[in-house]
Order: sequence, then C-alpha cells, then structure tokens
Amino acid sequence: MKLNADRVEGLTLTAILTTVALAAGWASFSHVHDWTMRHAPVGTPDAFGWVNAVISELVPVAALLTIKRRRRAGAPIGYPLVLLVAAGTLSLSAQLAVAQPSPSGWLLSAVPALAFMALVKLVFTSPPPEPVAESAPVAAPQPVPAPSPAPVVPTVPVRPITRPNGVPVIGQVTR
Repeated sequence: MKLNADRVEGLTLTAILTTVALAAGWASFSHVHDWTMRHAPVGTPDAFGWVNAVISELVPVAALLTIKRRRRAGAPIGYPLVLLVAAGTLSLSAQLAVAQPSPSGWLLSAVPALAFMALVKLVFTSPPPEPVAESAPVAAPQPVPAPSPAPVVPTVPVRPITRPNGVPVIGQVTR
C-alpha cells in the first residue's frame, strides 16, 4: 500500500507543480513582455518581448536542473547558482516593475514568480524517495530435523584399585 500512496502523492505534486508552473509562467511571461515592450525603442517587434520573457523565465529552471545534476556529480555549482539568482532577480524585478506602486500591488504581482520559485526549490531539494524494496517470496519453512540420538559410547567396566588389605584407593581406577 505504501507504493500506491507514494505514487498518488508524487502524481499530485507533479499536477500541482505543473498547474503552478503554467499559471506563473503565463503571468511572469506577460509581465516580462510588458516590461520589455514598455522600455523598448519604438518600432520594436512584439516578438522581442516574448523572446525576452522566455529567456528570463527558463534560465532559472535550467540553472536549477544544472545545480541538481552537478550536486549528484560532486561538481561545483557556483556558476549555475549565480545564473539562478540573476535570472530570479530579473523575473521578480519584472513582476514588481509592472505592479501598481503599492505594497499590495507589488506583493500580488510577485506572487506567481515567488510561488513558482518556492515550488521548484521544494521539488529540486527534496531527497529522492527511498526505493521500495520488492518483497522477496517467502520461502516455506524448512522442516526441523529430529534430533539424532546421542552417540553410543562403549563403556568399559571400571573396578577400583584396592590395597592388599582390600581397602579401595580413592581416585584410582583400572580398566
């Protein structure tokens, strides 16, 4: 039953992460696009804003994947970590730049980026699930052999050594 519960939890987590990724991606892409186009020279094609959004939003995911892979290999993670922080800062800056200039506006605008970063961090830093050992078939109990009879040791009649007056000598026997 543990295997089924783990599978359901894993699928649920994947569904949640995918839903949040799509929603946050849509919101973040839109914010980065709008921010880019607001500050781009007149006549800049709209596609430039979308390309900028794709780049700025996918770099942190690629950096996290690289960090995870390098950790497994024992390689340094400095450069991908710098990319992660820089891309995350750029994305969050875009969220804040297009927000209404108020604390609630900034918070609400930043929620998609923050939620996605938090869930990605959660997924990529969770320890891998322990493999479920397949239960080996249980062998039928082996019959316990009956105890073998004690070995027969031939006995030699023992007679005590006696003195000439017929008194036995203690501790001495002859065979």
